[in-house]
Amino acid sequence: MDTLEEINRKGFIDEKIDPTLDLFEEIERLKKEKNAIILAHYYQEPDIQDIADYIGDSLGLSQEAAKTEADIIVFAGVHFMAETAKILSPNKTVLLPDVKAGCSLADSCPPHLFRKFKEKYPDHLVITYVNCTAELKALSDIVCTSTNAVQIVESLPKDQKIIFGPDKNLGAWVAKKTGRDLVLWNGACMVHEIFSREKITKLKERHPNAKFIAHPECEEAVLKMADYIGSTTGLLKYSINSDAQEFIVATESGIIHQMEKANPGKTFIPAPPNNNCACNDCPYMKRNTLEKLYLCLKNETPEVTVPENIIEQARKPIERMLEISASLGL
Repeated sequence: MDTLEEINRKGFIDEKIDPTLDLFEEIERLKKEKNAIILAHYYQEPDIQDIADYIGDSLGLSQEAAKTEADIIVFAGVHFMAETAKILSPNKTVLLPDVKAGCSLADSCPPHLFRKFKEKYPDHLVITYVNCTAELKALSDIVCTSTNAVQIVESLPKDQKIIFGPDKNLGAWVAKKTGRDLVLWNGACMVHEIFSREKITKLKERHPNAKFIAHPECEEAVLKMADYIGSTTGLLKYSINSDAQEFIVATESGIIHQMEKANPGKTFIPAPPNNNCACNDCPYMKRNTLEKLYLCLKNETPEVTVPENIIEQARKPIERMLEISASLGL
């Protein structure tokens, strides 16, 4: 096996796997043997979604990480999600198939700069979107997800001043929905920033009966065109409950696997980005593969750790989010 240094350099275990091995069977066997659970985000590749014990968006994954009885959590997602699981279950081993599965949005908000930004607004409460580092969560009063951001802002007194970070697009959408004046950090997700309004317009012309559904991390010009705006889970539920037979989907294309499974017969078209690709994949989410997941569970590495002081500080705002979500039935 690679040394720890090599694993950290590459981000994953680079080991040859017997091609005759049934990875689905092996992963199931290892899960039972090690009392492990696999939590996967909707943006993972279909094979990983199919082997996962739980598939969800950031809120659902946080809720699962907080209540699991497993000894080992294999997090098929990106680094900040595995950190959140570690914060909520500090006594459990949290594994990430590829530790270089980062996040452009989390990277757009370095904690040392955010700390200075926060100092300019001493009377403001800090709400951070869950797509950020553990250090940033430790600087927050409440964490939110795209599922509960609007409700969390609305649960606070109307005169409460609020800083919202790191996603400016989600923040602007929340401000519009709640009528609140939020101080926004200037961060964004590269996947949701590059949808092409022009290409989507042409696609809508070619599919006049299709519903255009979008994630609130998209830019305002794209959101203005949408028939429905919601979190990843919200988009999935909308596709199930809608009578429409065609959907143009503006979020990471991994969710389409679940949409197709839940809606046989309906057509899902990924919204095109403003580059030469037909759909929008997150390069970080797609760093995880079934092979990396198998090796990670087999060898119980790479492991995600968070310093104890950060766990202590970051846990309060996450627990506050979970409490507000539970009280609102989210």
